[in-house]
Amino acid sequence: MDHLTLVEPPVQYVRRRDGTRLAYRHLHGEGPTLLFLPGYMSDMQGGKAQALAAWAECHNRAMLRLDYSGCGESDGKFESGTLDIWRDDVCAVIAAVVTGPIIIIGSSMGGWLMLLVAQALGDQVRALVGIAAAPDFTDWDFDAADKATLLEKGRIERPSDYGYDPMVVTHAFWQSGQDNLQLTGAIAINCPVRLIHGQQDPDVPWDISVQLAAQLRSAEVQTILIKDGDHRLSRDQDIALLIDVVAKL
Repeated sequence: MDHLTLVEPPVQYVRRRDGTRLAYRHLHGEGPTLLFLPGYMSDMQGGKAQALAAWAECHNRAMLRLDYSGCGESDGKFESGTLDIWRDDVCAVIAAVVTGPIIIIGSSMGGWLMLLVAQALGDQVRALVGIAAAPDFTDWDFDAADKATLLEKGRIERPSDYGYDPMVVTHAFWQSGQDNLQLTGAIAINCPVRLIHGQQDPDVPWDISVQLAAQLRSAEVQTILIKDGDHRLSRDQDIALLIDVVAKL
């Protein structure tokens, strides 16, 4: 893959009603606006987001990256975040910045938020691309001992394999997950969906994407499994595949 150099647009902010500033970077361009939703404890400066932004800039495509409250360059405390709050953050930035259709690319937890945002915005969303999408991870990734700890201490900490501080999950976030489960029935999304997942993913089992494909109401769903792919899918060949999928949409 040819490495493109991104000329970073300046960080800008949308203020929530409570005064919290939500950071975003917006590339003006043609076509549906590409919207990247990062994963848990990640932000808009991740490798996949920047690679996609560099491609968008090179091809004059509109793109929006953002940080949820408590993440990256946005105001707030990470541990105050829930799926509902972050979904509303995303919708607030979209409402302030984008007119017209969007294509949402969601990585890991961002793939769960992608579904919630798509259902909130309806026809404005023209397509979805999941990268190791992790809907319902509060359900399938927490055992009885984890749930007991959450109830007793209000939070759980797990070591991170990605160089972050320990991964903290609060009871409020966990509860918001349980209130927003997606894999329990039909998902009312009708637009084209592409789900990319590595079969060597140690964090999100690849069959989650297969389950998600089955639950989506849309008939135009493709699941792309990468036999030697990990969770991050940040290798050159993984990025090239992601860009190819987005470009075809």
